Amino acid sequence: MYAKINSAGLFGLNAYSVCTEISASSGVPAIDIVGLGDQAVQESKLRIKSALGNSGIKLNQLSCVVNLSPANIKKTGSYFDLPILTAILTASGVIPDNNDKRAFIGEVALNGEIRPVSGALAMAIELSHNGIGEVFLPYENRREASVVKGLTVYGVKTVSDLINHLRGDRLIEKTDPFEITEESYKFDLDFADVKGQDAVKGAIETAAAGFHNILMIGPPGTGKSMIAKRIPTVLPKMSFEESIETTKIHSVAGALSPDSPLIVRRPFRNVSHTASSVGLIGGGSIPKPGEISLAHNGVLFLDEFPEFDRRVLETLRQPLENGEITISRASGSVSYPCNIMLVAAMNPCPCGNYGAEGKTCNCSKNQVSNYLGKISRPILDRIDIQAEVAAVKYDDLSGSGKSESSAAMAERIEKAREIQKKRFKGTSVRSNSGITPDILHEVCVLDQRAADYLRNTFEKSSLSARAYDRILKVARTCADLEGSEIIEKKHIARAIGYRSLDRKYWG
Repeated sequence: MYAKINSAGLFGLNAYSVCTEISASSGVPAIDIVGLGDQAVQESKLRIKSALGNSGIKLNQLSCVVNLSPANIKKTGSYFDLPILTAILTASGVIPDNNDKRAFIGEVALNGEIRPVSGALAMAIELSHNGIGEVFLPYENRREASVVKGLTVYGVKTVSDLINHLRGDRLIEKTDPFEITEESYKFDLDFADVKGQDAVKGAIETAAAGFHNILMIGPPGTGKSMIAKRIPTVLPKMSFEESIETTKIHSVAGALSPDSPLIVRRPFRNVSHTASSVGLIGGGSIPKPGEISLAHNGVLFLDEFPEFDRRVLETLRQPLENGEITISRASGSVSYPCNIMLVAAMNPCPCGNYGAEGKTCNCSKNQVSNYLGKISRPILDRIDIQAEVAAVKYDDLSGSGKSESSAAMAERIEKAREIQKKRFKGTSVRSNSGITPDILHEVCVLDQRAADYLRNTFEKSSLSARAYDRILKVARTCADLEGSEIIEKKHIARAIGYRSLDRKYWG
């Protein structure tokens, strides 16, 4: 007796189709699994035997050989429990053999329940691309897979439910395709709640319009965290493709909520300074995405920036530059995208009052220097915009008037993004922060006064090549916010001003 069942495996973000073959014959009861399965795959036969017994299915004197094809790819995880179980049921005649356009994914519990797995979205997309019309997976994963257009999804709770459905005795209800509603885009936070800080909000608007990295420096209690948490409220809505990209990462990490099967709002990941490099970048024996990848297409917020271990911060250098992180292990290399807007916040010294108007700093010169020295020059060079956050004045706090709302800021940012979308159409560039060297001077056209001003500043300040590139990119965003195709002197001056804290704090 022979049967074949469609399924899928996962390594990193890369899903691949797997054909579960079974050859069954009378003999000593046994299940042998071949096809480069790891320990979790080999243990599936014990889970399956128990699940079948507790579901009232007895397979007497049946010897089975299961092959997970292609046999040259390492299979990991418990995704293959359900396809192996379905193949056994098919080969033994318990269910009909008509599963050519169906696929099965899921972990089987000892009592016959079907347990959720990570990465269901990535696997569902892969199966759909390969002509699969129906997928059976754990009930908790059903809404996640329902995001895939053209795929009929069945959420399975138990082995008995699956058998009854495939026999036609009691059908499992199809999962309705997921639909995005306007409620999904609503925020509880708003920039209207931020009193004063107009200069900082201007810097935030520029950063959001070009998806630039930004560093806020100021004493405690000035609202740095409050401002950072409101940045997602002014970022443009994600496209469906961006939502799928981001959701796949969260699905693989096991961080996707059943109530939110598709991430439609740009992520905001607030990372503690106690985070390890693995927590921030990702890792593990089977590499999982870290916070920098979970923030893909959104914001990675690092508060108390100098309090992070310096070695942890240095791991950000390559992914900030490339928008991708590659993790290599003995089991293979995995790449995760991390196109993020880095938002960092810090005090200027250990006590927080260095340079603050009306406050006394209790730190020695060496203490201040050592504290600021925790942020290396290569990391600073990768931050496009620096904003000083001063203490809010009493009149701003006590006034009854509302500050400018997130909606008003978002409208201007959206217009600037539309300009960028048209400019970069047909390329891999999505925003000004991602302008590649080969097109930098083509899209950043300066008038003569702007070019002269930039030349003088570059020579006087001994800027690095990276700083020069980033000033041009920020100036391009400043011009886009004003609807100007040509970068003028005022745009260059503003972009250079956004790097002035280099001289004030780092010399």
